[in-house]
Amino acid sequence: MRFDLTDLRLFCEVVDAGSITKGAERSALALAAASTRIRGMEETLGSALLTRSRQGVAPTPAGRMLLKHARAILAQSARLREDLGAYAGGLSGEVKVLANTNAVTEFLPEALSSFLASHPHVSVDLEERLSDEIVGLVAEGVADIGIVAGPVEVGALATYPFREDRFVVVTAAGHPLARRKKVPFAEVLDQDFVGLDRSSSLQRFLASKAAREGRPLRLRVQLRSFDAVCRLVECGVGIGVVPATTAARASRTMALAVVQLADDWALRELKIVVRTEDELRPYARELVESLRA
Repeated sequence: MRFDLTDLRLFCEVVDAGSITKGAERSALALAAASTRIRGMEETLGSALLTRSRQGVAPTPAGRMLLKHARAILAQSARLREDLGAYAGGLSGEVKVLANTNAVTEFLPEALSSFLASHPHVSVDLEERLSDEIVGLVAEGVADIGIVAGPVEVGALATYPFREDRFVVVTAAGHPLARRKKVPFAEVLDQDFVGLDRSSSLQRFLASKAAREGRPLRLRVQLRSFDAVCRLVECGVGIGVVPATTAARASRTMALAVVQLADDWALRELKIVVRTEDELRPYARELVESLRA
């Protein structure tokens, strides 16, 4: 049985994405090449590794066993590369970080820039995910570090406080809601929304909160950044839900009103999660220390 690291990395990406197409993209492989590699792994093993359906792919029992060992091998390979990197004169290592939208856009850019400036031979692979997804992926060893929000169950993972922020509603200055100081999320669901792309973790989170109220989220425009959301809100296209830090910054240059959300979930306590500090590779441990500082 001969699987190379590219095979193992591809298989992990396919399972994590639930799609051979997306797994191929994450692995920087053409779809045809990725499909050929997966078929070759199955033929070598003599057993199916994935079940295929219209909803995507999922690992078979054999696939789950391969996934477990593949992640262990890839983690050991990364540790080896990191240990030998100093002798090779190139990058000493890579730290995989998963975080929710709020952390990715508001807090991590500054924190990571400071860490990377002091560690020129280390790279950081940052990916946006929902908090509950992050917990599972960190526990499985897919990522070194996670940043999660809210009362998500973290199981046996070690946690450290990171930041605190609150979601608020932003409206144009002349909007009827602009006169309110606080409003429940359920009361704004009749409004048109300006938001991030539907695939973003925040937009999926808000859609789930709207669904619990038995209402759809009327998302008129999908954008790539909170600043762009605020700009279209200022123009009267709709209202938006953004972090309070974003709203405070945007309101200095835009004609916006900021209204607090009355819901308990609007207050976001961000936490760092890792498996255990002892399991972290040296640079991942240093990044955790940098984020906590």
